[in-house]
Amino acid sequence: MTLLEDLSRWAAGVRLDDVPDRVVAMAASQVLSQLAAARAGAAHPLGEAVLRGFGRPWQDDPARSAYVLAGLTSWLHFDDTGYAGHLSNSTATVPMAYAHALGLDGRALLTAVIVANECAARIAAAATLGRFRGQNAAHTHLAGAVSGRLAAEGAPADVWADAFGIAFAMPPWPSLRAFLGSDAKVLSAAMPVRAGLDACDAARAGLHGPRDVLEHPEGFLATFASVPLPEAVTLDLGRRWHTETLSFKVHPGGPGLDAAVDCALEISRELDSLSPDDVAEIVVTTSMYTLVVDGKAREFVDRERSPVSALVFCTADAVATCLLTGGLGGADFAAPAVADEARWLLAGKVRLEHDAGMTRDSMVSTAPFGEALRQAGPRAARWLEEVGTRWLVDLLGEPGEPEKTFEQATKATPARVEVRLHDGRTFSRFRSIPAGAISDDLRARHPDVVREKFLGTGGPAEVADLARNLPAASTADVRRMLSLAL
Repeated sequence: MTLLEDLSRWAAGVRLDDVPDRVVAMAASQVLSQLAAARAGAAHPLGEAVLRGFGRPWQDDPARSAYVLAGLTSWLHFDDTGYAGHLSNSTATVPMAYAHALGLDGRALLTAVIVANECAARIAAAATLGRFRGQNAAHTHLAGAVSGRLAAEGAPADVWADAFGIAFAMPPWPSLRAFLGSDAKVLSAAMPVRAGLDACDAARAGLHGPRDVLEHPEGFLATFASVPLPEAVTLDLGRRWHTETLSFKVHPGGPGLDAAVDCALEISRELDSLSPDDVAEIVVTTSMYTLVVDGKAREFVDRERSPVSALVFCTADAVATCLLTGGLGGADFAAPAVADEARWLLAGKVRLEHDAGMTRDSMVSTAPFGEALRQAGPRAARWLEEVGTRWLVDLLGEPGEPEKTFEQATKATPARVEVRLHDGRTFSRFRSIPAGAISDDLRARHPDVVREKFLGTGGPAEVADLARNLPAASTADVRRMLSLAL
């Protein structure tokens, strides 16, 4: 039996009673968090363009609805991540679109979201040690769209296997230049979502896909991964729940700058006011991951002419905005904020420094890479040398054993921000795990974290209440929640 056949058989048989309550609760928070991301995206000029081009979120055709939702939720990086990948732009949006169209109750919606998370995260994890990661790993949404739709429809396992095979017969290979340097990034999740939904239509019509497309020597993993991890696709299905590795973004912007943003916001609360003229220097000490992403995005930054797709990865601009305004929201990546001279002046005083200990911490935590490195074992050295030379291999040492469950998963992206003023005062803050990133703290508080996120976008409290009680929600409750949210 192939990987896709094993995964499909399991996924087609999952019922919500099979899922631990803690995982169900995390998925309910995921739904609300992604509705907040959609609201923020819709309020931005790029989101307005998506709505002009493709219509409102809830349409008669659920595939069109899913496309619009994916187009609203990804590019501000206000979406959710897990091990492995940016999942929710397909794994939450597609089930929501089909729940609205098919009249699913809360239990059916949550089942579809969880199953989609598990399928998409596992296939993304199998290719994590390769050239495509994060939102650039658009193939994640092929799996999320197929599994999110077929779980909502209650499709049999054979349809799943064929739909997966057809979808991964032609996976997307994004151009990094277009991804960072243009508005095309707005559709980076929407396009593979549509391809995945088309694959479902093809499978239901009787077309067959290559069921060994993942593990075949000339298949997906051999092409997309430097160090393929085929075992990740089916490892401990029903015991290792990738859904409980979710991190919920509480501010827009790339995940590499989250901790620096948290630090800058803490410092801003200590300062009554701040002018660029007050500042001698700002030093952000962080990991190699953040520095590499920032450096690639910086090539496309040209003040107010900068594409949003690059700005969301630029640590200096985000830190400067937080220090000057005490916040960071979607409006900070649009006019008139992007033309604010004070922000550009202060951003020019930000210097990024590398810290090897922070790099190690970020690489060994469950997400974004640690669990993949542990699953790879000695094989991981090849990928580590590709991204960081032999130095990175030696820094990390032995990766250790894979986690038996994800009940203690973490996502560390450390940063220290130090603001040095001309008057001699210095303000410094350090954060290892950002607000909203998976940790013991988030496991205890995620319903409150995402409620605050949703209300912060102007969303109605009734929607947050319905989402919190989603396992008991009726068909009418789900439809009302979705309709009121957007």
